[in-house]
Amino acid sequence: MRLLQPTPPPYDPLECEALPLPERGRQLCEAWALQGYGAPLAIYAVYAVKVALYVGGWILCCRATPGLGEVATIGSWWLEPIAFQKAILWSMAFEGLGLGCGSGPLTGRYMPPVGGFLYFLRPGTTKLPLFPKMPILGGIRRTWLDVALYLALMIALGRALAAPAIVAEHLWPIVALVPVLALADRTIALALRSEHYWTTALCFLFAGQWIAGAKAVQLALWFWAGVSKLNRHFATVVCVMVSNSPWIRLPWIRRRMYRHFPDDLRPSRLAAILGHVGTFLEFAVPLCLLFASGGAPLLVGMILMLTLHAYITSNVPMGVPIEWNVMVVYGAFALFWAHPEVGVWDLGSPALALVLALLLIGVPLLGNLVPRAISFLVAMRYYAGNWAYGVWLFRGDGTKKLDRLTKSAPWVDEQLARFYDHRTARGLISKVMAFRMMHLHGRALPVLLPRAVPRLEDYEYADGEIVAGVVLGWNFGDGHLHREPLLAAIQAQCGFEPGELRCVFVESQPLGGDSITYRIHDAATGLLEEGSLAIRDLCGRQPWSAT
Repeated sequence: MRLLQPTPPPYDPLECEALPLPERGRQLCEAWALQGYGAPLAIYAVYAVKVALYVGGWILCCRATPGLGEVATIGSWWLEPIAFQKAILWSMAFEGLGLGCGSGPLTGRYMPPVGGFLYFLRPGTTKLPLFPKMPILGGIRRTWLDVALYLALMIALGRALAAPAIVAEHLWPIVALVPVLALADRTIALALRSEHYWTTALCFLFAGQWIAGAKAVQLALWFWAGVSKLNRHFATVVCVMVSNSPWIRLPWIRRRMYRHFPDDLRPSRLAAILGHVGTFLEFAVPLCLLFASGGAPLLVGMILMLTLHAYITSNVPMGVPIEWNVMVVYGAFALFWAHPEVGVWDLGSPALALVLALLLIGVPLLGNLVPRAISFLVAMRYYAGNWAYGVWLFRGDGTKKLDRLTKSAPWVDEQLARFYDHRTARGLISKVMAFRMMHLHGRALPVLLPRAVPRLEDYEYADGEIVAGVVLGWNFGDGHLHREPLLAAIQAQCGFEPGELRCVFVESQPLGGDSITYRIHDAATGLLEEGSLAIRDLCGRQPWSAT
C-alpha cells in the first residue's frame, strides 16, 4: 500500500553510499529539500492516535476525582486545578515510559516503536550515571537497584494519578526519586522532561500558591526557547522543518525556503523572516502572559501562544514532541486563562523562590553561555537548531559488535528489514545524514568527516541519535547523551579495534559566541583532534561543501 511506503529518493541509495562525500551530500540534501524524511503518510496517523491515547489517559486519570473525567461534561472541569496537576504527573509518567518524545519511526525507532521502560526495567542495559564511579548508583550497566528505583517512581506516579486529590504524601516520593534517578542515569531524568514536569511538581509540594510557581515554569519554557534562537541557526531549522512538513507538500513552496534550489540550499529571505517571527512569538507570549491580568492583553497572549504551538505541532518536527506541545498549550489555558488574577510573585515561599530562580534562571543561563556543561533540555534551548550532536562511523560491519550489549532493540537496519527491502531501508536511513547536514551546525561535517576517517565509503555513517536510541533506549536531539561517556561505556563492553569506530562530537554555539567546537575520537585510542569552526564560515557554505 502506498500509505505504508516511504517516498523513494531521487537517487539509488546503495550507489549513493559509495560516492565521495561532496556528491553524496549534495544528492541527499537536494532530496531532503523537496521530500524531507519521506516517511509514509500512515506514520503521521499513528502519531495522531498516540496523542489521542495521551489525552484519553489524562481523562481516565481525572475520573478518580469526583466531578472530573466525564467526556460529556469536559467543558466544566478541564481547567480545574486538580485536572492540571494530574496532567503534569500523567505527562511525566507518559514520557518516562518512553511513549512521548523520541518514540516511533520519526526518531529512528521502528520495532519496537518505543524504548523507555523496555530498557529502564531491564538489568544489564547501558546507562549514563552522572558520576560513573559513584558507589551504588554508578557504573555503566543498569542494576536491579536502578530498576527498582525507576519502578518505584512509576508506582508513585500511578498512586498519585489514581487518588481523588493530590496531597503531599503523593508528591514526596516523586520529588525525591527523580534526583536519585538522575544521579543513576541521566537518560531517565531527561526522558521524564524533568526541567518542566519535576520542577512543576516541586511547586505543587512547596509553594503556598502553586499556580504562581507553575506559571513561572511555563514562562521560563517560552522565554529561554526564544533566547536560544538569538543566533544564525534557526533559519536552517525552518527550512528543514518545512521540507519535512506532512501538510506543506507543494514543491514550489519548499523551494522558496532556499536561496536558489538546487544550487544554493542556504536559507532564503522567506525562511529567515519565518525564523524571526518564531523567535518574536517565543518572547512575545511570555511577556504578554506575565503582565496580562485579563481582558484584551490576555486574549492577545493566548492567540499568540496558539499561533506558535499550532505552527510547531502541525509541522511534526523530528523528535516528535507533540504531547509536550499539547501539555504546554493546555497549561496556558489552565494557568493563565483560568487564573489571570494569580501572578508569579504570589508564590508564598521565599525558599522555593530561590530554588526556582536557580532552576529557571541560573541553570538555563549557564546552559546558554556554556552549552557543553548543560543539556539543551535542562537549559530549555528547544528546537533552535543549535544543538550538540555526534556522528559515529563504524568500519565495515562494525555495528554488529553492538550485539554484545544488552538492549531491547536491534540495529536500525534490522528493524527496517521487517518492513522493507534493503534498498528502501537504506534510502530512509540515508536521509538522516541529510537532516544533519542541512542544519547550520551540520555544515561542519564536510570538514570534519575527512579528518575522522580516510575514506567515508569504507564506514557506515550513523547519527548519534540512532546509536543512543538503540543503546540507551531513549533519544531526543541531545548530543550530550551520545558523546564521550557513551563511547567509553560502549567501548568497555564491545572492544572496538583502532580505526574500527571513530566519532565526531560537535558542541553548541555559546550565546554571544562566534564558533562551535568539535572533538574527534577513536574508540580504542582516544582523542585524535579537537578545535573550533567559525560560524561565519559555516554560513557561507553549502551543506555538502568544505569550502
